[in-house]
Amino acid sequence: MTPELKAVETAGIRRAPGFPSRVAMISVHTSPLDQPGSGDAGGMNVYVVELATRLAQAGLDVEIFTRATSGDLPPEFEIAPGVLVRHIVAGPFTGLTKQELPAQLCVFAREVLRVEASHALGHYDLVHSHYWLSGQVGALASDRWGVPLVHTMHTMARIKNAALAAGDRPEPMARLIGEEQVVEAADLLLANTRTEARQLVELYGAPEDRVKVVHPGVDLDVFRPGDRRQARERVAVPVDAKVMMFVGRLQPLKGPDVTIRAAAELLRRRPDLRSSLVVLMIGGPSGTGVDEPDPLGRLADELGVSDVVRFLDPVERRELAAYYQAADVVTVPSYNESFGLVAIEAQACGTPVVAADVGGLSTAVRDGVGGVLVEGHRPADYATAVEELFRNPALHARLARSGAAYARDFSWNATAHHTLAAYRSVLARKRSTLRIAAVDSLIG
Repeated sequence: MTPELKAVETAGIRRAPGFPSRVAMISVHTSPLDQPGSGDAGGMNVYVVELATRLAQAGLDVEIFTRATSGDLPPEFEIAPGVLVRHIVAGPFTGLTKQELPAQLCVFAREVLRVEASHALGHYDLVHSHYWLSGQVGALASDRWGVPLVHTMHTMARIKNAALAAGDRPEPMARLIGEEQVVEAADLLLANTRTEARQLVELYGAPEDRVKVVHPGVDLDVFRPGDRRQARERVAVPVDAKVMMFVGRLQPLKGPDVTIRAAAELLRRRPDLRSSLVVLMIGGPSGTGVDEPDPLGRLADELGVSDVVRFLDPVERRELAAYYQAADVVTVPSYNESFGLVAIEAQACGTPVVAADVGGLSTAVRDGVGGVLVEGHRPADYATAVEELFRNPALHARLARSGAAYARDFSWNATAHHTLAAYRSVLARKRSTLRIAAVDSLIG
């Protein structure tokens, strides 16, 4: 093992020589301080916070630039040793949708450049942007500072538009063009899965040598198997209940209605379950899910299952782990996921998953190991998978064990380790390019 690429050890990541000392992370539209599960806050928030924290543990200084959404937020806030959040004022604090943010990117970029200008030349070693809006700012900063741009897409418009949920709006052409520009500008694209890497190459024309797969992770200290009885007492669920659960933003893309419709189908087939079935829906409205008040509540009423469905606000992660431990099965019927953190968190807690066989979910869930992958979004198919897990304790126990073991391969320490290696490779390539350019200029 070379000193440049030390493996992740149980005590944490040990910084290796040759890696950057300071990284500028850009997350324009969602703050790492936001509670995942509502608004625009979701898996990307978790990704940014966990990755930044692990990189800081490796000895890097990480500065996260995000748009200020309140006048009460401090300009700078340290969320962990070595991780500084910078709140950038760009546009009104409230009332801006994600679709309106492109108009504020120039102001945001100007303020990012102003921060760097107050330091000595070479303050940041590279830029790591998240989502296409951030990539637009990152491309400018990278060019201005003469440092590499590493970009993580998280979601892609072409993929989303190809599999829209009923009632969802297609992503606008401005985003499609913006994503293409970011792909062209990036020195390195970090894909969550091999599927995403292939999509970047085939749909966006990304050069294969500029795409690297780095899986997201799960906090294995928080999300782990626990005593189901104790967990149910903690979250006020009857000990003898049959619990199916949905976790995530309540928007068509995530398919929360599929879970409710599957519950209705399950009760149609098995009316004897009505006295014991509990359907937990944890999350807040987001995207087109905010267009009308309580559409899912009305759906539960129309389907006659409002007595078994509980809508809960997003909860902090330790409380969320208790809910995972309390559930019999977690449904993830998304129409698109770049990875699917909910699926891996649930498995880490020893809870089988019934998920759509789309995007990164086919990586986050191995069919027959930690759960069941379902083709399409027919509620009847999800009801069948859930019913089998309720009916077959031996199958449930096997998937719970093997799913927890599978999830242990996805740690944030490993994510940070591979990201550090990616940073090192792109820095070396940038230095090599600059040397070649310098030689060419001398020859010329």
